[in-house]
Amino acid sequence: MERISVFDIFKIGIGPSSSHTMGPWRAALMFLDLLESEGLTGKISGLDVWLYGSLAKTGKGHGTDMAVILGLSGKDPETVPVEDVGEIFNSVVSDHWILLGGRKKLSFDPELNIHFLYDQMLPFHANALTFVASHDDGHPVAKTYYSVGGGFVVQEGQPDHGESRNMPYPIDNGEDLRQWCEKLNLSVSGVVFENEKALRSEASIVGGLQKLWQVMEACIFASCHKEGILPGGLSVQRRAAGMAKKLLGPDDHYEDVKTWMNCIRTKPQTFSSTLKWLSCFALAVNEENAAYGRIVTAPTNGAAGVIPAVLMYHLLFSPEAKQEDVVTFC
Repeated sequence: MERISVFDIFKIGIGPSSSHTMGPWRAALMFLDLLESEGLTGKISGLDVWLYGSLAKTGKGHGTDMAVILGLSGKDPETVPVEDVGEIFNSVVSDHWILLGGRKKLSFDPELNIHFLYDQMLPFHANALTFVASHDDGHPVAKTYYSVGGGFVVQEGQPDHGESRNMPYPIDNGEDLRQWCEKLNLSVSGVVFENEKALRSEASIVGGLQKLWQVMEACIFASCHKEGILPGGLSVQRRAAGMAKKLLGPDDHYEDVKTWMNCIRTKPQTFSSTLKWLSCFALAVNEENAAYGRIVTAPTNGAAGVIPAVLMYHLLFSPEAKQEDVVTFC
């Protein structure tokens, strides 16, 4: 069984789908790395992308074409400015050229060079895509990738290296975890933390978890202050901002996420208000995800709202809660 890290499960990226947006985006970056490693990026004269099965059928709605273009442009979903995502995609659509890897200007018309094969599926997985790049030095370069869920990508023909991660306390099921907690006299998070230390330094783990929380927190705050219609053509109205405004009241004033949280803390807490705030926080993340915003895949984009919502509520209302609790929580 493959050993995975917390940072494999929780990934920073762009919505709306871990398998149909994040996976294809990562696959495009992997193909770009392949071209770079073979010194071909500057020599590419033509490029086509083939989307199979599920990626073809829901690709437009989930921004698969957008994700592929952003990836081929060399943009990292973790760091690309959110406001640039639509602009880069629309520019390629209108101008019919792409800046491959951020440096090679290449003729590329999404209507002609991204092929949606609705009735074709590859045997390994329903979410498959193939990149084919032609150049002047020989045969075209073609690679197929599978977006297998949660932002994980598998390259066709690539061996499985999951067992190469030697964690000191291997966990294959719930009983393994229970036994390690007993033997080590540690909490669940304590056992997981010890395994993570086999992969990276303690400082790196803590810093990485804090970064994940910063994205979650910023996502909730931003989305709780956005109104309007979500993209997708179904005219779905954003609701999180209205919920937050109603729960706070008209007389509350704040400047940033910290002072906003302080305002929330002053409100009486009942069972009803608890459910409403949790729903508001989770909905805020889901709406930001649907609007091509930056979220944390946790463990999928579709389920990305629950963990940030619970963690936000814990930090808001648990006695003596502090930011360091993020490490224990994750």
